[in-house]
Amino acid sequence: MSVCAVVPAGGSGTRMGGTVPKQFQYLNGKPILYYTLKTLQDCGSIAEIILVVPKNEYEAACTDWLGKPEIVKKIVVGGVKRQDSVYNGFCEVSQDTEIVLVHDGVRPFLSKKMISESIGAAREYGAAITAIPVNDTIKRVDPSGLVSETIDREGLWRVQTPQAFRYSLLQDAFNKAKSESFYGTDEGTLIEYLGEPVKIVEGSEQNIKITRPEDLELSETFVSKAFPEK
Repeated sequence: MSVCAVVPAGGSGTRMGGTVPKQFQYLNGKPILYYTLKTLQDCGSIAEIILVVPKNEYEAACTDWLGKPEIVKKIVVGGVKRQDSVYNGFCEVSQDTEIVLVHDGVRPFLSKKMISESIGAAREYGAAITAIPVNDTIKRVDPSGLVSETIDREGLWRVQTPQAFRYSLLQDAFNKAKSESFYGTDEGTLIEYLGEPVKIVEGSEQNIKITRPEDLELSETFVSKAFPEK
């Protein structure tokens, strides 16, 4: 009953600034991607990682990451959009895989609990996404910058990764999306578009996606606790 993780790390990181893509920038002496892959390796539930990187980083990524850690079995070139990148990775997943787990390369503070609960929920429900409840007041704003209404936050969740899916279900979702030129912001959206249920697994406020310089600064406060030196 194998689990394969597809890790999209194909972003250019333009919001982060600099010339190095955000996933390869350093945090406490190691690339951000290192921490993501280490947790996926150490959880003990994943048989294989397929890493998706920008085309111009492919050769370097093969040298730096293939087999490092050992369950990184394949390096794949990403696509134009995130969905294209995940699909490129998915196409390299063995068809006898039971569960496909998708996790952003720039979310280094996922936990083993999130991984195991996502996999378990996917086995039971077919699809599971990590998310946290919305606690802030939400406003809808018109094009002129004026508030048009306050949104009831009851039942609203902020979506994260990891997200996990039965292989056949994610395959059907990708096929439908491609045939109808539909793009979603995450794989859970593709399952919804397919008309199938998606189970929520509670994530964490620390499971941040590092996309801006201030995210990197915040990560400095998390990394020592999450990855203590041994």
